[in-house]
Amino acid sequence: MNDKRQYVIISPCRNEAAYIRRTLDSVTKQTVPPALWIIVDDGSTDETPEILADYASRFVFIKIVRRSDRGARSVGPGVIQAFYDGYEQIDVPYDYICKLDTDLVMPPAYFEQLMKMMEVDPRLGTVSGKTFYIDKHSGQHVPEQIRDHMSIGASKFYRRECFEQIGGFVREVMWDGIDCHRARMFGWKACSVADPNLGFEHLRPMGSSDQNILKGRKRHGYGQYFMGSSFAFVTASAIFRIPSPPRVIGSIMMWWGYVDAMLRRKPRYDDPKFVQFLRRWQWLSLFKGTQQATAQVTEERKRIWNPPSASNCPAPHLLNSERQVADRVNSSARD
Repeated sequence: MNDKRQYVIISPCRNEAAYIRRTLDSVTKQTVPPALWIIVDDGSTDETPEILADYASRFVFIKIVRRSDRGARSVGPGVIQAFYDGYEQIDVPYDYICKLDTDLVMPPAYFEQLMKMMEVDPRLGTVSGKTFYIDKHSGQHVPEQIRDHMSIGASKFYRRECFEQIGGFVREVMWDGIDCHRARMFGWKACSVADPNLGFEHLRPMGSSDQNILKGRKRHGYGQYFMGSSFAFVTASAIFRIPSPPRVIGSIMMWWGYVDAMLRRKPRYDDPKFVQFLRRWQWLSLFKGTQQATAQVTEERKRIWNPPSASNCPAPHLLNSERQVADRVNSSARD
């Protein structure tokens, strides 16, 4: 095995007994196994702890971190808080890091293929495959709507230098959008790839893990507001999403999530340079299309790309000034 293919996975989970065995099986059968897989049990009350204990006893690279029961699933800030509880437990050298959900089924060479892609392109900072789910009625594979300019939040695979240079993840709902845009701002490339060998199964539809998918769409709209997206861009995005399930109402809920936060003047991500960068990309996207806008911005930012040395990486507990920014507004940003 290439000695530069050392990767760490961190998986926050809560009450995933119905799905987690399939995720565990798919990861433990990878052609290149992880150096360490930290699974953070976020207070599960079902059989998840027993399942995790079983696998940890059989695979030396699995490490379980147990959190107290918060009483309910917490998406966005809660997931990232759990992620960092695991992050602080990393005790092995590594070149790549992945935040991985526990309701996925990964193809056997998934991580090996991602690392090969990054070896070919040193500017590739974060990448994922595309997800699909299996329709319960037809049995057909249904692709989920994942734009090419984003690595999917369910499987955030990062080059270590990129992850640390952007400050890691922000503890807010739009953490999985801010990170990719920040990566491009620093000159990295961020993408998801439509390769059959990288397609992986999502065992429940995206955005449906917290009560229902409509609440997930409204939460996404709020996340766009928090990130700093413009009203025009969000409105255009809502119109674009009308054909995607749940048709029409999903778009309305996303748009309302943004407008509701705007009317209530909720706090926003406090980084003017980032917001300026984001909105320029959004305007380019409206007039040129997302693909061309991303290509233009990625080429422009090539000149400022200056990755830090992995040997100069901060300790886990010192990483992420950006999440500290978000932490200051979290208490008032949510109901």
